[in-house]
Amino acid sequence: MPRAPSSSALSAADALRSILEERQIRDVKIGIYDIDGVMAGKYMSTAKFLSALKGGFGFCDVLFGWDVANKLYDNTRLTGWQRGYADAEVRLLPESWRELPFEANTLLVQGEIVGRLEGLCPRGVLRRVLDRAADMGFSAFAGFEYEFLVLEDSIQMLQEKGFRHMRPMGTGGFGYSVLRNSVNTEFYEGLMALCHTMDMPVEGLHEETGPGALEAALHVNPALKASDDAALFKTFVKVLAQRQKRTACFMAKWDESQSGQGGHIHVSLQDKAGRNVFHDAAQPQGISALQRHFVAGLLHHMPAITALAAPTINSYRRLVPGYWAPTTALWGVDNRTVSVRAIPGSSTSQRVEYRLPGADCNPYLALASCLAAGLDGIAQRMTPPEPVTTNGYLLDVPPEQHLPRTLWDAAQALKASPAMADWLGADFVEHFALTREWEARQFQASVTDWELNRYFEII
Repeated sequence: MPRAPSSSALSAADALRSILEERQIRDVKIGIYDIDGVMAGKYMSTAKFLSALKGGFGFCDVLFGWDVANKLYDNTRLTGWQRGYADAEVRLLPESWRELPFEANTLLVQGEIVGRLEGLCPRGVLRRVLDRAADMGFSAFAGFEYEFLVLEDSIQMLQEKGFRHMRPMGTGGFGYSVLRNSVNTEFYEGLMALCHTMDMPVEGLHEETGPGALEAALHVNPALKASDDAALFKTFVKVLAQRQKRTACFMAKWDESQSGQGGHIHVSLQDKAGRNVFHDAAQPQGISALQRHFVAGLLHHMPAITALAAPTINSYRRLVPGYWAPTTALWGVDNRTVSVRAIPGSSTSQRVEYRLPGADCNPYLALASCLAAGLDGIAQRMTPPEPVTTNGYLLDVPPEQHLPRTLWDAAQALKASPAMADWLGADFVEHFALTREWEARQFQASVTDWELNRYFEII
């Protein structure tokens, strides 16, 4: 059975019931995130929703048994034909409700998997890491930055063209261009209004380098809320674009001639008194001993958590030298050529930027693994190497600091990490690694255009 709701959840449920009654809302949209960070869901009548708010409801566990193309995994243990694709239990999160700006008088409410498959739920993985952080005396805050592509083509048009001859929203590499954001106001204003209405406001939104490239920085929030916002942002930016007959893309690398698309995460920790434990005014650059331990843990475990920051075949097209994405586990102070950027600031702004994740990652899992690695560094009092003060791409680093170069290798590194099995859960690590192996196998069996062009006639 689903766990008993807390008093705060009961309060949120009562408030939500009042809203549904006052606005005479007939249907509620339910959303749950899968392993890849894709939102699945359905409409539910208000009567059914109120019943589920008390006791939960069932959702087919195929949600964790198929890939992004809805092809069934053949290698997983916790879900599959051998398990009969039974229902997984879902606990609704009344405090998570959001307005749906494109649907008249309709709310979106998130759910979390509990019970038998609770260990696989991405939001649950993060929640459990945060519970351990609390046991250590810390609360975590995060802010996500997303680089993404906007095209003037509809998704139907792109499919008909075989994703060739794409038309980005704007031409040239006009980073921070006021010209571009003044011409394309329909999309910009629509996006800012969407984020405001859905309570996921952006701190900044601008043109990135490259045609059709944008970057949005979401507000810093407690880690769970920040991840909810990030996952919703990715989902509903695509909705906005498609409603405008455009397409938004969060692939890590959409074209070999363009920069990749990052999903950087800014992280800080507070103690029980609300003080930023990464800041120590008496230390150089304000970097506290706890921030150094956190950085050390993140660097030490980064090869093992690469699969969570770079979860697709395409992710590794982005991780190449000189394209603003890291290839080794290094850190520096305000240095964007390394994977961990320590950002000096005040007692409210001192933080770490984790630069490995791509825009394609599941925000719950990328943040959970980042926090797990860093908190383990604090628990073990790890010491980082000297910070990099030059171009990190040009340094000759030891093999253990190199990041996996393929999704398959990243999955093996995750499977081999006792620390990540401890922090993220052994069932989750096993299942996630197997799904990445599946993804690698699907690619291995495919024949690409590159191979046809290179080998078809000549070889």
